[in-house]
Amino acid sequence: MSAPEKPLVYLILGTAGSGRREVIADLIAGGFEATDRVAVMLPAGEAACAADEKLPGVTRWRWDDGMIVGPLPAEIPNVFFVTDGAGNLIDQLEVFKAWLEAQGGELARVFTVVNCQLAERHPPLRAWFDACVHFSDVVLLNRREGVSNKWFSDFQAHFKHQFVPCLFEFVKDGHVKNPALALNPQARRMSHAFDAEQDWIFTDADGDVIDEQDESESDEDDIEAKPEEEPYFVRDATGRRVKKIPDVAKFLALDANRAGSAP
Repeated sequence: MSAPEKPLVYLILGTAGSGRREVIADLIAGGFEATDRVAVMLPAGEAACAADEKLPGVTRWRWDDGMIVGPLPAEIPNVFFVTDGAGNLIDQLEVFKAWLEAQGGELARVFTVVNCQLAERHPPLRAWFDACVHFSDVVLLNRREGVSNKWFSDFQAHFKHQFVPCLFEFVKDGHVKNPALALNPQARRMSHAFDAEQDWIFTDADGDVIDEQDESESDEDDIEAKPEEEPYFVRDATGRRVKKIPDVAKFLALDANRAGSAP
């Protein structure tokens, strides 16, 4: 891969313990040349693990008073940014674009690494993964051992029925089938939150959304234009998010307590 004008940043979503670092190591090994410069930014709140030894240029970022704190590694054209897998997903995503622009980086792709075992054990987490998929270009199904075929069928059918455009791939023994394809920086996500250009919504006098062709044929006095809002970022009059998702940290704690009490 040739060096881009701006650093390309690959945003990695998923829960803590989903195998994100192992997957990143495989993507780097299979998708980059040995001479390519690559770095990985990990959240300060997550402990080190064995897979870190396979990751190049590891640095840590931290979450401080609702902000991402930490610089992009200097003179590194390819950076993997791993979100805090036990933190508030939407809060992190909402400020990520501004942080990335301030750092002079460009978003390449958004990945979600799914801990399928965790998702099967806790059906309420479907809404959390819905949010991840909404923002993602690629969804990698990991931690699949012991998970029923019916769960896989239902999980994928759920998104197929919504005509979700992102890629779904299985991870086998920590390996992604086609790393180069997965890393190809072509947007396939539903969300427009990270798009370079602002999208606009046009409504008529009745408040109904109209397309651009109808807008050009309508009386300008009856048309209202406003920036498109990312639905997961919208807040009500009290400041609470309109579209709510589960607190993933609670489910991770349940699993940790279960593991700790096992004989």
